Amino acid sequence: MNVKSIAAHKNEIVHVVIETPQYSSNKYAYDPELKIFKLKKTLPLGYEFPFDFGFVPNTLCEDGDPLDVLVLIEGQTYPGCLIAARLIGILKASQAEGDKSVRNDRLVAVSIESKMYEGITDIKQLNKNMLAQIENFFIDYNKQEGKVFKPLKWGDAKSALKKIKECKE
Repeated sequence: MNVKSIAAHKNEIVHVVIETPQYSSNKYAYDPELKIFKLKKTLPLGYEFPFDFGFVPNTLCEDGDPLDVLVLIEGQTYPGCLIAARLIGILKASQAEGDKSVRNDRLVAVSIESKMYEGITDIKQLNKNMLAQIENFFIDYNKQEGKVFKPLKWGDAKSALKKIKECKE
């Protein structure tokens, strides 16, 4: 898969390459040198990704990786699936490993093919418990790797699009 040929976004629609499907207890990652997806790690027993998780192609962020995105969609897709999605918000966060701290924000988007989430246009429309669970997932996920993930605040879709523009390669 050549992700370099995929535009990060077109107007308000963001392109997301899924790395790890919803409900997966395995974390997959795209290897740009090999141009394939590989198993990055296995989560502890009982942990799974709450939604499809991927990246915006042709972006590079402070942490040295493409911009991360959680995609709300019914069921799960598969590693390498390209999804056109509508941004609804951003979880602004920092991530620390040892004494080094970097921004590691997470975008949240809704697949334009979703029927269940099609009416969701803003992060504020999601249940507060769901937002807390998303934050806690990333806190616990990073803790397993010896990193500290610190949620800073939630932002709207406009802030999410601004982040994409800031991180374009």
